[in-house]
Amino acid sequence: MTAKLRVGIVGCGAGRTHLVEGYVPNAELFEVVALCDLNEERLAAVGDEFGIAGRTTSFEALLAMPGIDVIDICTPPGLHLEQSLAALAAGKHVVCEKPLVGSLAEIDVIMAAEARSTGRLMPVFQYRYGNGVAKAKAVIDAGLAGKAYAGTVETFWRRGPDYYAVPWRGKWKTELGGVLMAHAIHPHDMMTYLMGPVDRVFGRVDTRVNDIEVEDCLSASLRMQNGALVSLTATLGSADQLTRIRLAFENLTLESDHAPYRPGEADWQIIAKTPEIGARIDAVLADWQFVPSRHTTQLRLFHQAITTGAPLPVTTADARQALELVTAIYHSSETGTDIALPLDADHPKYSGWAPAA
Repeated sequence: MTAKLRVGIVGCGAGRTHLVEGYVPNAELFEVVALCDLNEERLAAVGDEFGIAGRTTSFEALLAMPGIDVIDICTPPGLHLEQSLAALAAGKHVVCEKPLVGSLAEIDVIMAAEARSTGRLMPVFQYRYGNGVAKAKAVIDAGLAGKAYAGTVETFWRRGPDYYAVPWRGKWKTELGGVLMAHAIHPHDMMTYLMGPVDRVFGRVDTRVNDIEVEDCLSASLRMQNGALVSLTATLGSADQLTRIRLAFENLTLESDHAPYRPGEADWQIIAKTPEIGARIDAVLADWQFVPSRHTTQLRLFHQAITTGAPLPVTTADARQALELVTAIYHSSETGTDIALPLDADHPKYSGWAPAA
């Protein structure tokens, strides 16, 4: 029998999504034994809904509960550093929602703590997983795409006053950023997952939609390490909502499904340049096994990594790469300059990207 990992979830907002999409579909792999939330009404509601008896309003009490293997952190971003460090120090494995932390300095502290701990930490980038994006990745990994030319990523979502009525949202101290860091970070991660690391960045951010501290619009131009040119555009003021990723390669063009929060789920357009390439794509996908989307697959792969010692599906190094891009775009927008990656400890925004004011 497969060993079940026992999980404690802190934060029952996003935590409920992890239950619905991740732990319930993988019930043979995980047992959620405890919940933690400061909101007692929400704690009781989620506990009752999923039949979870262990409940506490104290994170310290959750850590002290015997037999918990994994702490799943779904709290507001400003709490992630402290809670991740405490869980690693307690020898727990950690699943942590994005953004993992609020600076490159903090993620380097996390990576050092993980290296000392018997636990392993997996950041959440669930948009990487789904049947459509998995097919696109398989075709690229099979060597059929050829030279990467160019790409676009559009994150056209809508967030208004109701969304920002939640007290911690829209503020540098607690949300740690706006559309770049809290929303478009997912499609941008999907792009680098398929296209590889970023080499140089020029970007602009602005607050044009909402009366908030953080940005809600962005535009950026990237040169990838493989030489491809990619543009990023995002807003939280779109009348409709979509996420669209289109990548042009030497032998084919890929375009994602446009579902805003599930662009990896439905089949992507895989447009072959020649009939011969089309036939080779068909051969790669001939015996395809369906890949469930989002948390369902990411958490299944997490269980496999923890129980077998295999590489984690998403690592702290992946999270650092994502936050390097965030940092570079903020710095480029502030200075009007082109930024080279990677970013080291001597970078002006290594300790945080929030404006000095």
